[in-house]
Amino acid sequence: MCFLLRDPPRTRALLAALLVALLVALVLGGCAGGGLAPVDDRGYGPAPAGFYRIRSGDTLSEIAERRRISMRKLAAWNDLGPPYPLYAGQLLRIEPPRGGSKSGSTGTVVARSSPRASAKTTSKSSAKTRAKPSAKTSAQVSASAKPGSSARASGVAWAWPVAGRVVQGYRSSDRTRQGIRIAAAAGTPVAAAADGEVVYSGSSGLAGYGNLIIVKHSPRYLSAYGFNRRVLASEGASVKRGQQLAEVGQAADGQPMLHFEIRRDGATVDPLLFLPASR
Repeated sequence: MCFLLRDPPRTRALLAALLVALLVALVLGGCAGGGLAPVDDRGYGPAPAGFYRIRSGDTLSEIAERRRISMRKLAAWNDLGPPYPLYAGQLLRIEPPRGGSKSGSTGTVVARSSPRASAKTTSKSSAKTRAKPSAKTSAQVSASAKPGSSARASGVAWAWPVAGRVVQGYRSSDRTRQGIRIAAAAGTPVAAAADGEVVYSGSSGLAGYGNLIIVKHSPRYLSAYGFNRRVLASEGASVKRGQQLAEVGQAADGQPMLHFEIRRDGATVDPLLFLPASR
């Protein structure tokens, strides 16, 4: 020790090395004892108590079923409206907010991701952009693809929910055109586009949907039927393709029609790519 005091530079170097060793020991000790939160392969930390971290392919109905919670309660706790879009990485409240509130800021789905995840996403997006500078937009792909071309890959046998002329097509970039609108006389039967289970039936409270029915066809695919004058299928009912679900109503402008959507992993897709080319 006397030698070290006579050699200040060497003393400082030794102290620095000891400090680094101490920090490493503290970090390792924290990991072993649970002091540091683990991070999964997507860069997200663990979900806080009372929340669930959304994974790709999750749907609200499946989460409700696994947790044995009413889907309506989950939607209310998280301020979600039909058709209940979920995105990987979000936090979903799975316990009632404090104070018994059914909705509000305490129940809102948190969409923030960790800096590490954001960096990964940005890096991947940049790499894809550099690798495919001439890639087509989703709207261009839909325009060039053939009707019904995605039906087989979906694993679902699709049929038209109502016979009529398509008066408004799908446009992924337009939030008001996330489905197609089919002209039909008021009161015309609205049929299930495929076998499935009714996971929502009632007034959506949303101008873009009106009286709404949502049918789950598989873990990945849902269909939604809006503008109904009257809904006939109840939640939890098993339905077959072609079975009547509702009656055609009218849009906000008074024109009778059906609003129809297909969603894959919670995101809308062009229904014309799944429906048969002829009716």
